Amino acid sequence: MQNSVREGSSSVYIDTNPITARETITNKLNYYSSMATTTFFYTLSAILLLSLPSVSNACPPSDRAALLAFRAALKEPYIGIFNSWNGNDCCQNWYGVSCDPETHRVADITLRGVSEDLIFQKARRTGYMTGSISRSICKLERLSGLTITDWKGISGAIPPCISSLPFLRHLDLVGNKLTGEIPADIGRLSQLTLLNVADNEISGAIPASLTNLSSLVLLDIRGNKISGAIPRNFGKLRKLRRALLSGNMLNGPIPISISQIYRLADLDLSVNQLSGPIPASLGKMAVLATLNLDGNQISGPIPSTLITSSISILNLSRNAIEGNIPDAFGPRSYFTVIDLSYNKLRGGIPNSISSAMYIGHFDVSHNHLCGPIPEGPPFDHLEASSFVSNDCLCGKPLGAC
Repeated sequence: MQNSVREGSSSVYIDTNPITARETITNKLNYYSSMATTTFFYTLSAILLLSLPSVSNACPPSDRAALLAFRAALKEPYIGIFNSWNGNDCCQNWYGVSCDPETHRVADITLRGVSEDLIFQKARRTGYMTGSISRSICKLERLSGLTITDWKGISGAIPPCISSLPFLRHLDLVGNKLTGEIPADIGRLSQLTLLNVADNEISGAIPASLTNLSSLVLLDIRGNKISGAIPRNFGKLRKLRRALLSGNMLNGPIPISISQIYRLADLDLSVNQLSGPIPASLGKMAVLATLNLDGNQISGPIPSTLITSSISILNLSRNAIEGNIPDAFGPRSYFTVIDLSYNKLRGGIPNSISSAMYIGHFDVSHNHLCGPIPEGPPFDHLEASSFVSNDCLCGKPLGAC
């Protein structure tokens, strides 16, 4: 039974039957209860899904397998860096492993034997690792950085297949006991900016393909057993800023093409078996600041361009350089080091050195120089050891003329 109450043009109907009203209320309560239950289960499901690890965000099984094979070829008994290499996702908390956030492929491996990381602080020692670098590293197709440094005991060769990693930008293997040769196809790594294999036992020649590394900024092969000549077309490495080749058995001349590397700031060819003259064009390089040629078999005169250049550290000691010291110093000459000791230089010390803006360490000992040592700076702060074992140098700090 319904009653009608009219207010203006609107009518409101009130159900006055108690049974019908009770059924309506019950139906509405059941509906709202059902809706609440459904909403609760949807919310709970969403929370559970968010709390579960995402399989799609994990590294692929192939990358994980490659890392485990890489680990199996190494033995690290003291620090425990590989203890975290467990679980299905190698992108999560595997020490030294970094992944691309979009592809979830392994992008970088960084394992340093000398580190300030907490794991090293707890061990209170530097790292030591033996074994070799497994070929499985080449299965990490998206690898852009490989740093395995200062472990002292890792031996064997650099896997040649490393040249097949198209995205590799950094290859740093300094401070191990690696043997064999630099991979012949290293020049295929068109994106490589850093190549550091210093302080190992690598032998053989510098690969001809190395000069194809058009993106290379740092080359460090110091302290190895690398022999043969420096490639004549070394100057193709136009982006190179540091070329550190000291402490090897390199022979032959210094390539003139090096002067074409206009960004080169640091050239270290010391302690090799290089011969022939110093290219005068090295003194015309715009940003070259350090030139170390000591400990070779270089002959011929000192190019005057080296004295008027931007070079501030010049070490030509322990060679067979002849002739006079160029009388080319001026107010713009700024040298923190000039070491010309243990050569075959003759003549006197040029008076123009006194006009230089600054000269720090200056050494002309063990030559055939003669005549008075100029007075005033920089000679007033130099010791006698900088002038000894010449033919007839005299004056302070040596004896009077």
